Amino acid sequence: MVAVPRRVLTASLGSLLATGSLTALAAAPAHAQDVTLTLLSVNDFHGRIDANTVKVAGTIEQLRAEGGEESTVVLSNGDNIGASLFASAVADDIPTLDVLNALELDASAVGNHEFDRGAEDLVTRVGDAADFPYLAANVLGPDGEPILPAYEIVEAAGMEVAVVGAVTEETPSLVSPGGVEGLTFADPTAAVNETVEELQALPAPPDVIVAQIHEGAPDGGATYEEAVASSPAFREIAEGISPEVDAIFTGHTHQEYAWDAPVPGSPGETRPIVQTGSYGANIGEVTLTVDEATGDVTASTARNVPRTTTDDATLVDQFPRVGEVQAIVQAALEHADIIGREVKGTQTADITRAFNGTTEDRGAESTLGGVVADALLSRVAQTQAGADLGLVNPGGLRADLLYAPTGQEQPGEITYAEANAVLPFVNNVSSVAVTGDTLKRIFEQQWQRDAAGNVPSRAYLQLGVSDNVSYTFDSTRPEGDRITGVWIDGEPLDPQRTYRVATFSFLAQGGDNFHAFAEGTNTDTGLVDYEAWIDYLENNQPISPDFARRSVEVQGLQPEYAAGDTVSFTLPRLDLTSLGSPANTDVTVEAVAEGGDPVELGSFPVSGGAARVEATLPAGLSGEVRFRATAQPTGTTVATPSVTVTEPEQPVAGLQATAKPSQYPAPVRIQVTAARDARGVITISKNGLPVGAGYLKNGRATALTLPFVLRPGTHELTVTHWGDRRYERSSVPVTVEIKR
Repeated sequence: MVAVPRRVLTASLGSLLATGSLTALAAAPAHAQDVTLTLLSVNDFHGRIDANTVKVAGTIEQLRAEGGEESTVVLSNGDNIGASLFASAVADDIPTLDVLNALELDASAVGNHEFDRGAEDLVTRVGDAADFPYLAANVLGPDGEPILPAYEIVEAAGMEVAVVGAVTEETPSLVSPGGVEGLTFADPTAAVNETVEELQALPAPPDVIVAQIHEGAPDGGATYEEAVASSPAFREIAEGISPEVDAIFTGHTHQEYAWDAPVPGSPGETRPIVQTGSYGANIGEVTLTVDEATGDVTASTARNVPRTTTDDATLVDQFPRVGEVQAIVQAALEHADIIGREVKGTQTADITRAFNGTTEDRGAESTLGGVVADALLSRVAQTQAGADLGLVNPGGLRADLLYAPTGQEQPGEITYAEANAVLPFVNNVSSVAVTGDTLKRIFEQQWQRDAAGNVPSRAYLQLGVSDNVSYTFDSTRPEGDRITGVWIDGEPLDPQRTYRVATFSFLAQGGDNFHAFAEGTNTDTGLVDYEAWIDYLENNQPISPDFARRSVEVQGLQPEYAAGDTVSFTLPRLDLTSLGSPANTDVTVEAVAEGGDPVELGSFPVSGGAARVEATLPAGLSGEVRFRATAQPTGTTVATPSVTVTEPEQPVAGLQATAKPSQYPAPVRIQVTAARDARGVITISKNGLPVGAGYLKNGRATALTLPFVLRPGTHELTVTHWGDRRYERSSVPVTVEIKR
């Protein structure tokens, strides 16, 4: 490595005292002049060992040269590793750490992905491989103390720069819970502020304090004011971090921004808040002008500098560190190429994640999520643990399977490298036994709540399900009651039955806020995710995308109808957004009564992926009825939850009956009137026994009793109209008198 004239001080007060550095600092003479510091940063690099890595290094070196070696601090803000490209992942991310070492990174905040293999792996293997300190003021062990240094003090331009690190409080829900068991991820803002107080209490406090927090604003295209208003997590950082902090670097949300933000409690003062996007596309640059006499920052600038386009050879010739990076990258790529070129499967078309424009959409169903869920079910079903269905979280899918990716000689081939890029986390595969009731709540938890009950930055995550599963939902219903039906192997979900779910250990342990998994019995199958995935690819060639949705939203369906009513409901999202997904054009709907034949209700157009169904329920349709909708050309089929259909209640004819006294044994003549369009049989009964009849026509009838049946005296009789196509059956009483 190239020697740099910089002294890095440890973050431990004890070691400072032991070395006498504090005394030296206190005795150092002050020079009343301005000093300019340059702070360079990356975030969310995620093991991008590829053709651009040398240019990332070259951009850092160009900016370092402009700012001056002795005046520049180089930082990273977490997620250096994890969810990495194949060249890094296949070597356990050591090439990425070697690149950062070669660039002489001064410090890095820890990101949530640094915990992908657990805290022990981070502290030992990763920590041993990194020549720079990982910082995490808010990650506390069982003893309540940070498991990593809270800060690092770096000397630049003769000034002491304290770098304080913290990670998102959501980390336990973003990694396998077993890997962080016993740890507390405290409020990052509070932890940073406590550390700042410790730094200020030192005998010789640092001249400049910088905060690195692996959490950030969710929309880099917004203004600072809009970002603060829309994100409580970001607002707490921006407005809550101590005014003693001179610059804030953020990460995690993969957004690009460089804001000059107000300093809380200091009207008129501002400080930089920066995030660079991700994957080394930009290098963040903050300059601070510091009054050497007072230690006050008198001016600052902040910008994101796009990755250089200078050719690699020029960068290598100009900057020794870049040459070292190039050698690391070339060795990693050569090693990965040998392993990664092996063909593991074939495909007939693109199989991808869901997209919102060009951005990955983790809140939508995808063809890739379905195929991976199929793979887990297929492989785990062959183990002793067994499986009834497969579930995958969208954040576990980190790359697409393209039919003809750039540079591939044989379209349709799936190489080891391509397959591994889809599932880079090296999760174990679990079979989790849960009740049907718990499984329904797992689906309900797609609408996210963290452990504290708060809605996280990604408020909805769409699970990928195996092709033997379908479900309906209504996002307009109250939280906890949005899943309206689940079917497995064509059978409705049984709340009491036990189902075995094939999934990643990350999800099985309650990751991504799917807390209900913790209620199940988790069996480790002994499989690793990419091994199960590659086995599936090898044994199911070729694989194809399934453009039929396995989850369909149904809005507006009522629980009860009567035959003759108009049933109306909306299917708002019938189209997938994975690459190659065709747009549906129409949907046909049938009504299926329990034990009956399907009754076609009509065909309805699909526009923009949505369909509005309005149809009249035919006469004779009654009982428990489901509506089956089939969209074309994707073949998406949805059977709605059952509704109750009743026969319509008919009105009564409005009977009236009168009778004049009669002589025994002659028949009694009873005059009956009703609605003018009423017709049908009239009967006369006494105590339930028939004693006469008549026929109603045009609302009038003369009904006669039988002779000799009624003895002289007064009799209470019942006149009954037995109904017709317009009117229900009805009865009225009548009193008759029979004389001798």
